[in-house]
Amino acid sequence: MLTSTTRRKRTAALLALAAALTVAAPVVEARPGGGGSVGSRGSRTFNAPSSTPTAPSAAPIQRSQTNPGMANPGMQAAAPGRRFGGGFMAGLLGAGLLGALLGGGFFGGLGGIASFLGLILQVGLVVLIVAFAVRWFRRRNGQPATAGAPYARSNLDGGTNAGPGGAPGAAGGSPAGAAMFGGGQRPPQQRPVQIGPNDYKAFETLLGEIQDAFSHEDRVALRNLATPEMAGYFDEELQANAARGVVNKVTNVKLQQGDLSESWGEGRDEFATVAMRYSLDDVTLDRKSQRVVETGAPEAVELWTFVRQPGRPWILSAIQQTR
Repeated sequence: MLTSTTRRKRTAALLALAAALTVAAPVVEARPGGGGSVGSRGSRTFNAPSSTPTAPSAAPIQRSQTNPGMANPGMQAAAPGRRFGGGFMAGLLGAGLLGALLGGGFFGGLGGIASFLGLILQVGLVVLIVAFAVRWFRRRNGQPATAGAPYARSNLDGGTNAGPGGAPGAAGGSPAGAAMFGGGQRPPQQRPVQIGPNDYKAFETLLGEIQDAFSHEDRVALRNLATPEMAGYFDEELQANAARGVVNKVTNVKLQQGDLSESWGEGRDEFATVAMRYSLDDVTLDRKSQRVVETGAPEAVELWTFVRQPGRPWILSAIQQTR
């Protein structure tokens, strides 16, 4: 017969074991993308995707190789050293100021009244140059973000969606997205892109193939199925898993519901953002013992953006979580 002390010890041991098991297998987001919002959506990278029944709202992109200040992703920012004439103009201003303070400078060699007048002229010239520079920078950097021409966000039927506040065709999204086309630069020319049954089939196939390639740590397959940027993010996750001594396995991926958020083209690229709700078995295993150390949610709702060029298949270019 068990004594009360023995029963208390056994109960405490069982509770400790249950707590240990709970800590050992927490519910986390370990699938490709790490449960974050990463990648690029062309000129709409920092704009909120259109709402759909599957995903009424999306979390903003957290990591992207697209610079919010660029007029388009392919444009390189000007080198900081070239602003306002570069080092030559800076040296010229420095020399003028120094000369003014010492009484020499631009009009050195003059004496008496001429030297004093030269000093006044130099100071006035420097003030004018500084004032001109301030106005120039304000015109360049302080221009309202709405100076960029708005563009239409197309549906399958070729119509346009209203942006925030009900303005048709207005560029929506975060302030970073609005600043993307600031400074009077026009956004890339965009056009409607029709998405058909074959495209939806390709999106569903990519959903499963990318999850499978990630589970098998097949970096070659990931580079073929995603943009170099997304393949780079996947590789970072795989390296982090290896450093922890774990491997993420995603199996039984089944699309439950999906709908098109928006589709458009710019340059040679065609984009499609699709909201997808899918079920999956998501577990993280210890590499050596194959013991389950983490368990993911049985269902996920994400927006995946795909891109392609003429004659080439769709590939993944961004993943966004819902809010």
